[in-house]
This record gives sequence, C-alpha cells and structure tokens, in this order.
Amino acid sequence: MFNPIDFPKPILISVNSVELEVFEAGRENAGKPIVLCHGWPEHAFSWRHQVPALVAAGYHVIVPNQRGYGNSSRPTEVTAYDIEHLSGDLVALLDHYGYEDATFVGHDWGAMVVWGLTLLHPNRVNKVINLSLPYQERGEIPWIEFLEQILGGDYYFVHFNRQPGVADAVLEENTFRFLRNLYRKNEPLKAPEPGMAMINLARAETPLGEPLMSDSELAVFVSAFETSGFTGSLNWYRNLDRNWRLLADVDPVIQQPALMIYGDRDLIPKFERLPEFVPNVEVVNLDCGHWIMEEKPEETNQAILRWLEQQDAT
Repeated sequence: MFNPIDFPKPILISVNSVELEVFEAGRENAGKPIVLCHGWPEHAFSWRHQVPALVAAGYHVIVPNQRGYGNSSRPTEVTAYDIEHLSGDLVALLDHYGYEDATFVGHDWGAMVVWGLTLLHPNRVNKVINLSLPYQERGEIPWIEFLEQILGGDYYFVHFNRQPGVADAVLEENTFRFLRNLYRKNEPLKAPEPGMAMINLARAETPLGEPLMSDSELAVFVSAFETSGFTGSLNWYRNLDRNWRLLADVDPVIQQPALMIYGDRDLIPKFERLPEFVPNVEVVNLDCGHWIMEEKPEETNQAILRWLEQQDAT
C-alpha cells in the first residue's frame, strides 16, 4: 500500500476567481504537462499510484483538487459548479503554468469534466484519457429528467438534485463509514435499493468486500471530507441539467486522440457508440470495478504509458 507521506505537498493556486489546492511533480519535465482530474467522492490523492510512473516517463504531472474538494475553494452558489466553471478552472490552471495545451486524464466525474473541457476548449486539450465514465451523449432531454424517467426519484443522481441538503447531511454525519464502505474491491452499489445506494452505504454497519486501500490511505480521504463537507462536490450533480443546456450549441464530436479505460465489473455501462463521438478512441478493458486506478494501479499505468508512447511515436 502507498504511504501518504510520499505524495507531493500541495500548493494553493489562484485561478478563475477561486483557489485550487494543487499537487504537482516532475516540474523538471516542463513542456510535457499532464493533468489528472479526480471524480466523486475522491481527491487528488486518488492518483497517487499514477504520479510517480508519469513523472518517470517524462511528464510534468499536475493534480488539482477541483473546486468543492479538499482545501480548494467551495463557492456557495450551486451554479458555480457547472461545466463552464469546472473547465474554466482547468484552462486557467494551464495559463498559470504557461501551457497552451496538455493531456487531460479523468476518472468518474473527472472524466465528465475532461469530456466537457475538450468540447468547450478543444485547443487546450491535446489528448484525452478517461477512466470509467465514457462520453455522455447529450440526448433530447436534460440528463436528470431522463434519469428520473428511467430510474425514478430515488436514484442517487436524481435524489441529490430533487432533495438538496438531505444527502449532504447524511454523508457528513457518517463520513468515515460512507467512505470505508464505498472504497471496496467488489461493487457495494449492488446492495438492495440501488437508487438510495449512497445513503445506504453511509448507514451500513458492515462493509462489503475487500478494502481498496490501507487505513492510512483511507484516512486522507476521510480527513479531507470531514474538512470540506460534501455539498460542494454534490453541487456538481446539481448542475447536470444546466450543463446539458450549456453544451447545446457545441460540436459534439471530439477529434483528439483518446484512450477510454473501462472496468469490466463497473456498474457504469460501456458506451458502444463511443467511436461515433470520439472517432480517434482506443478502448482498454480491465478486470476490476469502478475504482480502476486504485484497484488495478499497475495495469492502469501500463495502459496509459503504452498508449502515450504510441501517440508520441506517431
């Protein structure tokens, strides 16, 4: 297991009217930036297994805690967490370091942000690597409305939107239990009542399956969310329909070279029509669940580095 003291020390960087807590390594590799974007409920520390491998491969690795997470700013307005603000933070981060563009890597919600960033600011993204969450087709109706029609009001995406503050309070009252129960090698979301899965996990006394991390690693996540709370990060979900509207007039096709890494046991479905929207994509499947880079760190690193090497050779 990884020793938390080996992770880079953070700095606070002012960008886009907020401060981001940023962990960076490999500054000596200036000119080859790669930005790693965490998901929910994660942290920059989620990328601890990838940072040293990417530095050794010659990359300047930049890992922000995005707004709402860790010691980064937590604006009070819900709309401050829409895709324009989240992608704007990443563009401003590139400006801070003096980079015209970079390779962006995202997992879970971080992947959603990277897809959105690439649509809104295509000239700032040279390559895309996303884990777990494939490109989301925009569709005819807003995403939360669609999910409510298909999965009902108790589905956690819908619940976070329709009952603001409820999940926030439950998760904050049970931060350790929630994160301990969530970060397992099996798929705890297969528990009964999947619509209320997140609240169920926060209240469950007994975790399911093998833990993904050591107690000291888990403590990093618990401490971060005990400090930040969950409202800022849940506000990302509360902007899904707003994001749907903000992306209405954007060309939906991503032309950049892309690597999509799926976990074969992830509950998030694969997108079979991915090449229609991301024509230059390569797909890799790993035998794991949702927390791909945590459960299969070596295989994840190998897939990423192999693909990057191939791209550099072309």
